[in-house]
Amino acid sequence: MLRLVAHGLLKLGGWTPVGGDIPVPKAVIIAAPHTSNWDGIWGLICRVALQVDVHFFAKDSLFWFPLGAVLRALGGVPLDRRKPGAAVPTAVAALRDNDTYYFALAPEGTRSRKEYWKSGFYRIATEAQVPVVLGFFDYRSRRIGTGPLVELTGDADADMARIRAFYETCEGRHPELATPAFLPPAKSARR
Repeated sequence: MLRLVAHGLLKLGGWTPVGGDIPVPKAVIIAAPHTSNWDGIWGLICRVALQVDVHFFAKDSLFWFPLGAVLRALGGVPLDRRKPGAAVPTAVAALRDNDTYYFALAPEGTRSRKEYWKSGFYRIATEAQVPVVLGFFDYRSRRIGTGPLVELTGDADADMARIRAFYETCEGRHPELATPAFLPPAKSARR
């Protein structure tokens, strides 16, 4: 029933859901480009429509009753933003401790324009030894969902070139806020 409602909401919003069949039991899913609060709402609706059991961080202040129960049911994991170093180990542990687990995050880390993506998604996938699935919002074509799977090689520059090529055709709700798909140079050079 919920799946039908989600498909109906996507149709009302003018969206076409894409993908959803992830060929591996564990992965980090990039959700990009992230330029609007609407991305999270449409992403959750798409999650239900495609029946992909995705988990994601949400700031811990949102986990009050009854919203907290709803967020947990939708895959939300509370994140204390005052402890930024805890995010990567928490996600890695969840991926390692479960037989099947998909963890989604926006690599920009914010809706405002930055010079680079944050490296958390890459570090999580590398440490947990799982691939990355390229999830996307394309407001121009009104397509939303999951794209190709990328096995990371450890060469961050080469991996990001493949990822960047995919996202070049995706347009966020506010294209002027889109952060280019690059890792910070210091992070990239260490890999």
